[in-house]
Amino acid sequence: LLRRTKEQVLTELPPKTHIERPLTLEGAQRDLYEVVRAAMHERGRDELAEKGLAKSHIIVLDALLKLRQVCCDPRLVKLEQAQNIEQSAKLEYLSMLLPELIEEGRRILLFSQFTGMLALIEQELQRLGIDFVKLTGQTKDRETPINRFQQGEVPLSLISLKAGGVGLNLTAADTVIHYDPWWNPAVERQATDRAHRIGQKKPVFVYKLICEGTVETRIRDMQAKKQALADNLFDAAGATSPQWNENDLDVLFAPLEEM
Repeated sequence: LLRRTKEQVLTELPPKTHIERPLTLEGAQRDLYEVVRAAMHERGRDELAEKGLAKSHIIVLDALLKLRQVCCDPRLVKLEQAQNIEQSAKLEYLSMLLPELIEEGRRILLFSQFTGMLALIEQELQRLGIDFVKLTGQTKDRETPINRFQQGEVPLSLISLKAGGVGLNLTAADTVIHYDPWWNPAVERQATDRAHRIGQKKPVFVYKLICEGTVETRIRDMQAKKQALADNLFDAAGATSPQWNENDLDVLFAPLEEM
């Protein structure tokens, strides 16, 4: 029997191109980000001063979650002042990007961590008249949407990051969009590899939508410099001994103007 190593197999795959799309928060969305950022920063610092690093971890996670939700779409945030803000830099960009890609004949996997965001994207797709299938943790019949996509019936599959991280073979796709970045690179790679895997014949393009100057860019940059911080921030199982400090908190919650 002849066996090929993973390294040998990977050389046979077509190229994979990463494209980061920087977007700018404006208007009401930008104002909301600043309101939430200021409130969450103050709360985080108070918690840090009162309880110390180890016991303030959950509060920081919750604050970062809210900021990430504002970046995706204000309507995800469970705050009264956010519910009537329909302005979303990412959703507006996606509404322009998807028709262009589909017109080019591209087959697309769109990932988000937030099932609520997928529901908002679904509404926009219906407005645009774009056919799609959806896979989340609540999908009981996974085979039907997978087959519809693989057989070319629809050009787009919406997938929650947890539902699509493993166990899917979607080599009909040649484009992957990460709507909201996940700060564990291994999880993102697993999602991308639903398309970039054995059986893929076409080059794969991977888009990542990032809101400039926000917590998204700061964690991305911090992750590159301080991997242990990023791993610990977003791995709930590793929350017993956080590796971040007060300076890191100030960086994460810095105002939009401070780049």
